[in-house]
Amino acid sequence: MANIGPFELIIVLVIALLVLGPKRLPDAGKSLGKGLREFKDALAGDDTAERDPQTRARVTEPSGPTESDGRESG
Repeated sequence: MANIGPFELIIVLVIALLVLGPKRLPDAGKSLGKGLREFKDALAGDDTAERDPQTRARVTEPSGPTESDGRESG
């Protein structure tokens, strides 16, 4: 397996910065970290998020104000 050295890591980070831009790069890193954490928990069989109602509520509820299109449901 090939070793990834500091030079290769710098090249990958520069390319990511050019492609995503400085404003979207932190969000991409945050999303990647969250996805890796969920993947690791799924492999380990850690289902605490499914059992904990507070965590489930935080995951399912939108985190910001939602826009209404003016139509009423009913």
